[in-house]
Amino acid sequence: MKYLLISLITHTADPVTGIQASTHDRLREVVDSAVLAEELGFDGYAVGERHERPFISSSPPVVLGHIAARTSRIRLFTGVTTLSLLDPVRAYEDYATLDNLSGGRLELIIGKGNGSAQRELFHVTPEDQWARNAEGYELFRRLWREDRVTWSGRFRPSLVDAEVWPRPFQRPIRVWHGSATSRDSVELAAKWGDPLFSANVTNPIEPYADLIRYYRERWEFHGHKPADALVGAGTAGFYVARTSQEALDTYRPIYEARLNLHLRLGVEPVFPTLEDFVERSSAVIGSPQQAIDKIGRYHKEFGHQVLHLSADRDGLTARQHRDTLELFRSDVAPVLDREIPDPVWPRLS
Repeated sequence: MKYLLISLITHTADPVTGIQASTHDRLREVVDSAVLAEELGFDGYAVGERHERPFISSSPPVVLGHIAARTSRIRLFTGVTTLSLLDPVRAYEDYATLDNLSGGRLELIIGKGNGSAQRELFHVTPEDQWARNAEGYELFRRLWREDRVTWSGRFRPSLVDAEVWPRPFQRPIRVWHGSATSRDSVELAAKWGDPLFSANVTNPIEPYADLIRYYRERWEFHGHKPADALVGAGTAGFYVARTSQEALDTYRPIYEARLNLHLRLGVEPVFPTLEDFVERSSAVIGSPQQAIDKIGRYHKEFGHQVLHLSADRDGLTARQHRDTLELFRSDVAPVLDREIPDPVWPRLS
């Protein structure tokens, strides 16, 4: 199995202390956590893209470029690149540049993105966002593969024998399709023979398992070999400690702060208690054996070979965060690696 850490780069007060870091410090924390991820042997680090509060992840190529300069091995992911909002030519230029600077360590997870504020910022409507995502990806993938492109579509000016520079390091790059609930993203992934990354963070397991089953059905429908399908999945929360009680005691104030925020916003929580959250969500919270059991249970439903965990402290101290990552690598990952085969993973040149 392969393991990613991911940050959407939320910029909010610490749920336990109530202290909010400056923008400068929050961004530095993300870069430092990526350096730590490489030091501890994680396989990838993902940075989200959002264009609305409370996120400051509006420029993932810049953040990932800084991470690339501070690391040498770890693969760099987006999570997700919101192609429904972006000009695919400009997105290609940014990411082809980053791919060269990183020595071919880049992987993209694309998706339509979400949130009304960012749709309004880019003049994208709920009615056209899926069409924009599909059209943008079709052009994007051609730019990555072809030296000259002639193309026309609905949402950007046409291209006639266009050259776009720089040419990428990887020909082609691997692109994943991120999906929380939508079959549109799943269909796009299956059509092009691309891997799927299930968000898997809001609800119990059933809707995500259903979506992944649909992906595998459509994958075969489009003529791809079943064994070649590749799936990744997220986790709703993460804290591994030596004992279950220690994990619950440490994570409880973090979860209660999250519940209180949802209640203030008028959002009905899916999991009303920490115990329910640990039992029915994809959260990996507990002892090492509990983490192994939870991930194994989800693997039986998903067949996924890539897992992402939160890169953010989310109310943990820096020491607690490092300790839980170290414990995951020493006591959890080796067991999973024996039971779940590694996916095909691009080699660095």
